[in-house]
Amino acid sequence: MRGTRIHVVSDVHGNSQDLAKAGAGADALICLGDLVLFLDYADHSRGIFPELFGVEAADRVVALRTARRFAEAREFSRQLWAGVDQAAAIDTAVRRQYAELFAAFPTPTYATYGNVDIPQLWPEYAGPGTTVLDGQTVDIGGLVVGFVGGGLRTQMNTPYEIDDETYAAKVAALGEVDVLCSHIPPEVPELCYDTVARRFERGSAALLEAIHAVRPRYALFGHVHQPLAQRMRIGVTECVNVGHFNATGTPYALEW
Repeated sequence: MRGTRIHVVSDVHGNSQDLAKAGAGADALICLGDLVLFLDYADHSRGIFPELFGVEAADRVVALRTARRFAEAREFSRQLWAGVDQAAAIDTAVRRQYAELFAAFPTPTYATYGNVDIPQLWPEYAGPGTTVLDGQTVDIGGLVVGFVGGGLRTQMNTPYEIDDETYAAKVAALGEVDVLCSHIPPEVPELCYDTVARRFERGSAALLEAIHAVRPRYALFGHVHQPLAQRMRIGVTECVNVGHFNATGTPYALEW
């Protein structure tokens, strides 16, 4: 008897072409956020930032951020934005990307926000086949799947970063789940370290505590594009970074 097959993507970052094919052969698609492409660190010509300010400016801001010279990067960006209606320019660009990306979602899709997403815009673009969840659960093929969106506060100051207490409250609101879905990983060094960026991304202690307490079958997440460890077992829970979809164009497949 055929079971349930789901495909999972995260860190789409503008890759609508592959997103349109990501649900093929699956009963449902799960998207763990970061739809928006503000700046592609692998190709500095792609994204909202180079569209507005050019590739040379993108090269410089990437170099500063990679060197962890965040104050200089912010000052450089401030100078670029001087005289520009930043809110209006970003709103226009993000809306253009969201229109294309949400149109690519298959039915059904279950999605939550990444740290670079803008939650208040999602209701305008999510069609009837897309269910948006954040601190909520849904039954997929007989398993309870919980979703926690967004990221924790960092020096990068991306659009949907929240404080630890608010994030922990969303995790706690899920209760018992079979599959724990989030944008960011649990706070485990091997899952949080990006080997190319050569830095630790922020993971969630609340997610790690939930894994120990609730013991879901799976914990699925993204956010770290080139993780030191893509998967790890914690107790009975298989923890999996589903991959940097912008680069791979391939969803993670899960069957039960």
